[in-house]
Amino acid sequence: MTDVFVSGGRGPDQPKIDSRVEFGVGGVPMSFDLPKGMLSCAGHASVLMWTETTISGLMLGLSRMVGVERFNLALQSGGRDSVDGDWAHIITFPTFEEGFASLAVIAAAAGWGLWEIVSLDREREIGRFRCTNGWEAMYQRALSVCWGSGMMGGKFSGLCARLFGSNCWAQQISFQSRGDEADEFIVRPSDRTVEGDLERLLAADAATRADLAVALERLRQEVEERRVTEDALRRTEKENAFLIEQQARTIAALSTPIIQVWEGILTLPIVGQVSGARATTIMQALLHEIVQRSAHFAILDLTGVDTLDAETADHLLRIVRAAELLGARAIVSGIRPRVAQTIVELGVDLSGLTTVADLEEGLKTALRSMGVRAPSPIQASSQR
Repeated sequence: MTDVFVSGGRGPDQPKIDSRVEFGVGGVPMSFDLPKGMLSCAGHASVLMWTETTISGLMLGLSRMVGVERFNLALQSGGRDSVDGDWAHIITFPTFEEGFASLAVIAAAAGWGLWEIVSLDREREIGRFRCTNGWEAMYQRALSVCWGSGMMGGKFSGLCARLFGSNCWAQQISFQSRGDEADEFIVRPSDRTVEGDLERLLAADAATRADLAVALERLRQEVEERRVTEDALRRTEKENAFLIEQQARTIAALSTPIIQVWEGILTLPIVGQVSGARATTIMQALLHEIVQRSAHFAILDLTGVDTLDAETADHLLRIVRAAELLGARAIVSGIRPRVAQTIVELGVDLSGLTTVADLEEGLKTALRSMGVRAPSPIQASSQR
């Protein structure tokens, strides 16, 4: 195979759009399948992206959504999880050093920069690695930021975890994005984990947009699962009289799904009519959970309530007052227009209640009242 360069305009010796181009870069086989619009590098489907524009825009958008620290943790996690193929290549060689050198050739051909082992102490289980002109450093220089090369560090720590047989963590000690000659990492066994760092961030800096979205999605899934189960049980109940009593008890438990969506915040999605007996069950369950979890807020979501009569409204008010007697502030969310109209027509006084449009607004209201800092845009500045 020979090296080939294909430019924007087609000359007499350049390939047509219906052709396939095969070539090699540093001994690494590559091919363009133009009819399919696909690039292959070392036998793997690949993609070319402009580092200073496309990758810069992609990474800047992601960092703004979740924050630089979570962004770096996500990249480090991705790097650690992506070394299966790298390790499979390395172990085909007599030593780790030889396998890594071969892998570095493939990485260089794919635009991942120049990789090298600065030092490797197997006895002390410490490795020092360098990457020159890595794509992470390049896009950060284009953005004039220094966030560190999280994915590269994750790859090196993932490889050392295989080599040393224990969890490893990469500490970046030099940064090409801020003017150093290369990115350098020291990798050693550590108790530090991506999951542990995420827990620390949650405890220290509260909710970001991503954390809020995860909490709401978890709540939505749990409520949906409960509704599906309840519907299935009700259908079975009609078909099989023998199971009525047992299923009725299960349905009653499912009808009061009290979920802790955040520390100190409970949610109670209410579906269907609230009879006197059911109101008593809901109240007992909610008060128990408030005490058990030392909850400060209880969100009663009425999205699943299609109709509301005076008796049901009275039951809901009793539940709210009982919760507040235990020190938990009640928030009512998801009142539908039809239900709101009925409340007005019945003359039910809800002026003492905190009402919001939906569960998301309810959760945000509770978080703000608890002093949780609202997410803020990430500034494109050095973090080091």
